[in-house]
Amino acid sequence: MWETVYNPAFNYGEFAIIKSQAGLNNYKLSVKEWVEKTNAIGLKATAGRYGGTYAHPDIAFEFGMWISPQFKIYLIKEFQRLKNDESNRLQLEWNLQRTISKINYQIHTDAIKENLVPQAITKQQAGYVYANEADLLNVALFGITAKEWRDVNPGKTGNIRDYATLEQLVVLSNIESINALLIKHGLSQQERLTQLNQVAITQMRSLVENKAMKKLK
Repeated sequence: MWETVYNPAFNYGEFAIIKSQAGLNNYKLSVKEWVEKTNAIGLKATAGRYGGTYAHPDIAFEFGMWISPQFKIYLIKEFQRLKNDESNRLQLEWNLQRTISKINYQIHTDAIKENLVPQAITKQQAGYVYANEADLLNVALFGITAKEWRDVNPGKTGNIRDYATLEQLVVLSNIESINALLIKHGLSQQERLTQLNQVAITQMRSLVENKAMKKLK
């Protein structure tokens, strides 16, 4: 059976003849004859000082278990021990991989949060006069104008808002409404930018920690 699994050149015709005669009192078969007749590779016999009969470990174990029940018990016990060791090692590796994945996920999530939360605008940014209200809102939320975004992203189509996250779009909608209200109250562009930026920071921090928003994603 071992030869049929591992030896494509095994001579089944000769094996059938041997099998039909096996068990007869006057039938004898040496390892050398077995190999010559069937092209077997699992057993071999060599002559000389270091000669002897050798077998593939699979076959040697089978002979050992056939000859000695005690050997069979020890072999089964050792097999179970090795499988348990393997299982424990794989379990440890799996737990390690899971832990690393969780740590990397947390690092990745924290990095995303850090990038989503707007930076406080500088005095220089607050002192600029922006050409339109859209750019005012862009600076309050994204920290740059539409032109500045295009300059650093020449290969991207569309505009900065096309690449906004769900959280950023929510905050953008909110600060648009707030900006309209601040305009009615007569606040200057510089005052409105400062207030809108603070609102954007506060709201974004709240949203990136919001479980409901995570479910929407």
